[in-house]
Amino acid sequence: MFVVISYDISQDKRRNKVAKTLQDYGARVQYSVFEVNLERKQIDQLRRELHKLIDADQDSIRFYTLCQACYKQIDVLGVGRAAQAPPAAIIV
Repeated sequence: MFVVISYDISQDKRRNKVAKTLQDYGARVQYSVFEVNLERKQIDQLRRELHKLIDADQDSIRFYTLCQACYKQIDVLGVGRAAQAPPAAIIV
């Protein structure tokens, strides 16, 4: 699944740990925005890792899941493009 993850972390040390963790999973597309293309189990693992790093009373991390049709509509002005295409949908 293709997910856009944004964060607002108040403390530098926590913010750096969150960014480093996200870099292990996907591509940084803005200073506090990453795009990842992961399986559900990997997303769940990432959420657990990030939850351990933040102060839930001060920090915020948002996960925006995009469907394949939505991914195709990503519009970038200026430099850059969507980090990676999601896998083709499997219809059962």
